[in-house]
Amino acid sequence: MERTGALRLLSDLSDVSRGQALRELLREGPGQVQASPDGRHVLVLHEGRPPPLPRVAAFQRGGSGCIGGDAELRRSWQPPQPALVGLLFVRAAAALGSWALAIVWESGHTEVWGFTAARGWQLLRALELCQGTRARVASVCAQGASLVWCEERPSLGAPSGTSKGAFRFCVCSRALEVGEQSVRLGAVTIVLHNSPEYQLLASPQHVFLVPSASGFITVSKFLLVWHAEEARLTVTAPSAGFVLSKVLHSSSDSDFRKLLLGFVGLLSTLVPLDIHTSALSNRGGLLLVSTQGTVNVLEPDGTQRHVFDLEGGPLAQGDVVQLKTFGDVLACLSAGVLYLVDQNSGRLIEKKILNMKMVHFLQSPGEEDSIQLLTPTGIYGFSFSATEDSSRPEPCLVEMVFEEACKYYQRRSLSSSKLTVEKLKKGGTFQAPVALAAILQHSLHQKEKPGRGLQDTYTKLLNTMNQELQSYLSLELLKTCVVGAPETEVESYCEELVEQEISRVLHSDIDKDNLAYLNSVFTSFPKAAWKAMRGCLQLQQNGDGHLVARATPEVWKKVVGGPQQDEVGLNGVVPLFELVCTSLLRFKPKWLPSFVELTQECVSVSWAYSSKEGPEGRVPLYKRALGVLARKSKRSEGDDELELELLLCSKRPKAVLQAVRLLIQLKRWQRVVEVAEKFSKVSPLLNKEIFTTLLAEFAQHRELDPYLDRLWPLCPAELTASDILTVILQHLPVSQEDPVPFSNEGGQLTMGLLKPLLQRVVQRPSVQDEMYGDALQSPTFPPPTPRREH
Repeated sequence: MERTGALRLLSDLSDVSRGQALRELLREGPGQVQASPDGRHVLVLHEGRPPPLPRVAAFQRGGSGCIGGDAELRRSWQPPQPALVGLLFVRAAAALGSWALAIVWESGHTEVWGFTAARGWQLLRALELCQGTRARVASVCAQGASLVWCEERPSLGAPSGTSKGAFRFCVCSRALEVGEQSVRLGAVTIVLHNSPEYQLLASPQHVFLVPSASGFITVSKFLLVWHAEEARLTVTAPSAGFVLSKVLHSSSDSDFRKLLLGFVGLLSTLVPLDIHTSALSNRGGLLLVSTQGTVNVLEPDGTQRHVFDLEGGPLAQGDVVQLKTFGDVLACLSAGVLYLVDQNSGRLIEKKILNMKMVHFLQSPGEEDSIQLLTPTGIYGFSFSATEDSSRPEPCLVEMVFEEACKYYQRRSLSSSKLTVEKLKKGGTFQAPVALAAILQHSLHQKEKPGRGLQDTYTKLLNTMNQELQSYLSLELLKTCVVGAPETEVESYCEELVEQEISRVLHSDIDKDNLAYLNSVFTSFPKAAWKAMRGCLQLQQNGDGHLVARATPEVWKKVVGGPQQDEVGLNGVVPLFELVCTSLLRFKPKWLPSFVELTQECVSVSWAYSSKEGPEGRVPLYKRALGVLARKSKRSEGDDELELELLLCSKRPKAVLQAVRLLIQLKRWQRVVEVAEKFSKVSPLLNKEIFTTLLAEFAQHRELDPYLDRLWPLCPAELTASDILTVILQHLPVSQEDPVPFSNEGGQLTMGLLKPLLQRVVQRPSVQDEMYGDALQSPTFPPPTPRREH
């Protein structure tokens, strides 16, 4: 289903008796248009010439949305007066409609106006916002009942009109209490001092500090977010993400230059900000438009998300870009083109080319989702219209079905022509996505329209998919609970969400995208991911202390297989087996060797041990686990024992020999002999290698002497006395002094120590003796002479 939009004239300003004043102000542009919080007043700030025209005018909207013919508030001033900085709406008493208008000039002079139905607009009070007479307000915003502004404070010795310094600005906050009969200013609170110039934009809970275009490039690499209730300042950079967050306890913490010292080394690596236009979102985020036309949203916690890319190439400095959010729709106006974008998915809903030059966004009273445009000719509303086959908008999930189907069929297609969603819907060849979309529309809106039927062709398929759909709906419900849950319950919700997500991915194909998604889940929720993976594999210890699992072979193949490191690239994405080993190393390090051994046993059912397609054919599992252990940031004493167990659990000859040599380096002779006794029975070749290694150690020192009665029985059958003496002579330690006949040192090798081994070898029957043993054991030798026959 496709959605189209149309512009509809709501109120006409062409009538001279009704809209002449407003129409003239809009035609003189450029200017600023703002609507009151209740949407019943439209304020126009005119910055053009000549001076006799009113600079600020307020017009009232009627019940049908039309605007009155004459301005109810006019405020003008002569050019010698300072420039106007902002028109702000602050919280006020209920008798004034719960809001008041504050007009702030560059000198800090502020006028507070109130509106009542009986008396109209009235000046409540004129006051001075700044404490110093030489201060200059650069930017101001209103947050609730407080005013926050950035002012320049020239030094006492500097003459007026001198150029701005790098750190001569100060960000201040001041409460403004507006009652029915009085207006009172609170004390000045210093948010930041010794700072560069910032443009301030206030959301209901946060204030964004955006560096001005005239700022120095060194400090124009990051943005600040002021959290007033917590007195906390967050530093974020679009190129690096969240940098730091600091609670400002005292005035020394508010010093901008001292704040820079916390990340001065990071400044050289940051990319300068690329901000052409900034505006606030209705969700509390900051919308940023780069000079390349990229629209991003910056959240108060410092994270940034890409939303949309404007068409038309790079933006020049004089190009005007307007941004405003209406419900879930982001409206962008650039070069006479109106873009309507879904904030959630970033999809372009509608693109309209406007024939009007002066266009301003207008909020409709009581209708946050209604998109209205104010032009010199009238007020236009933008409404969506659906196609005939459905009266409701198409869900995002259904749109995703067709987009994924396009990607799938494009990969399988031999044609070079690009497949689009429109062609997919109208082609009639690909019935699978059409059927799935119909089932999803029926299932997602079953509660809203239970009478809506489904084709008989799709009913059987719906019965098959019913369990999966219920699982998906419960997952979406759980995500909604996570967003709206209190902080005390977020952790439990996250654990359940992570468990369902990991289970879902494990039952699908582990491609590069799913693997990257699993990496992000394990990084963001390490403890929850470990619990979920343990539950999916059903890992537990039995009564004997051995690790057991009850996962299916298909799940084990996905854990061990999937894209390898050489396939996913070096972008920080690691295979799933390494992710599980990392979790084990963090939460259950003693289970890691048993897990590797268990994995080897489970995958042997699906892959041959030496198959190149299997996991052991490329890089052995024990080596992959050792790689995880080697990447550990801090090495502890237990890591040596883990390395030994990983080498031994592989049962590979080279790994066992490596473990024996590592034990020899650690001089753990008791464990050396135990390993030798266990693995000498595996194969004759491994038995010979282990015994030769230990015999060389025996020739060099006397540490193995207490274990000779256990070591000599391990001597391979093919070793002769000559072979043993050759190994001994090759590894005897070289003495620096002349030999002494009767040495007092007990570290020399004597024939008495070697005699039991040589006697065992000499007395042992040779191979040829065993071959002819039966013939040699006959009762008489030589056999008796046969009797002669006469």
